[in-house]
Amino acid sequence: MKVAVNTRMMLKDRLEGIGRFTYEITKRIVEQHLEIEFHFLFDRQFDEQFIFAKNVVPHVIEPPARHPLLWYTWFEWSVPILLNKIQPDLLLSMDGYLSLASKVPTHLTIHDLAFEHFPDAVPFLVKKYYQHYVPKFAHNASRIATVSNFSKQDIVTQYKIDKQKIDVVNNAASKYFQPIQEIEKQKIKQEFANGKEFFICVSSIHPRKNIVNLLLAFDEFKKHDDNNIQLILVGDFMFGKNDVLQTLENLQHKNSIIRTGNLSHEKISKLQAAAIGTLYVSLFEGFGIPIIESMQCGVPVITSNCSSMSEVAADAALLVNPREINAIAEAILKLSKDESLRQTLIAKGLERCKDFSWDKSANDYWKSVEQILL
Repeated sequence: MKVAVNTRMMLKDRLEGIGRFTYEITKRIVEQHLEIEFHFLFDRQFDEQFIFAKNVVPHVIEPPARHPLLWYTWFEWSVPILLNKIQPDLLLSMDGYLSLASKVPTHLTIHDLAFEHFPDAVPFLVKKYYQHYVPKFAHNASRIATVSNFSKQDIVTQYKIDKQKIDVVNNAASKYFQPIQEIEKQKIKQEFANGKEFFICVSSIHPRKNIVNLLLAFDEFKKHDDNNIQLILVGDFMFGKNDVLQTLENLQHKNSIIRTGNLSHEKISKLQAAAIGTLYVSLFEGFGIPIIESMQCGVPVITSNCSSMSEVAADAALLVNPREINAIAEAILKLSKDESLRQTLIAKGLERCKDFSWDKSANDYWKSVEQILL
């Protein structure tokens, strides 16, 4: 059997979100199914670390697809030509795109429909591409996986897809996210926060991520903070940069906020493990991986009570309305002052994150794929 896999999001040192999902799932299914010939489809030169076993045949297809016009060219022209040569039995695509021009049965992973709910939070051409093509992709797919029950119901509601066609395959946290010793925490605090305690938010800086409200809430919290606690923001700007920068400039306690930009997966894991709490108050998520990463590090979490986040966190986090600045500020203050609450959330979080693992996700994914092969 031949299986083609869209691996264009597997980029060295840039495995974020969808790329991490693709890497963790693909690595496992390749190693578990050595009887299958896997053909990996890259849109640029690949790193050898992504060729997981001898049953992988890599292909580089032009053009590098990082723009709506190039997405169309890659999926509707380049990919079908190669698939016609390979003649695979199946195409696996974990980034939400597929080829409408190909007749190869396709297993599609749609992570979320955030662009349907927040259309103004994405660039104009990207929005138009998504709104036009994603419904077509969903209907054309032989089977769909998505990362939460919330996202499954959203796809059913938005696109009128039969729920029996959709399987839930959760995200998980990587092995790097683990509790660390106190001496290592002190080193991280010294390196990033001048030795002070800190909350952390790991997120791209984007309107949907609600960074402005988070900043305003933290500024409000600082009025009652007698420990000089810092906030570390990890992630780069994607969209809506000016609003965030203007908000930062106007904060009374702006000197207590530290931006790091993007960091390596390993460094982020150490930062999260050294924090007194994670703040993840996005307006909309298909899953919310930093919630599980923080819990796995033994760090308490404040997250939103909407979309998938309450599903993922269950009762192991403080849930807040992300649109209410005072509610976020009160939760931050409560977590910073109440050691008993922190320990309770840490214990619940360590238990909750056991429900998520990449091994389980890979098994669930392959069960979904087998529904096509039956």
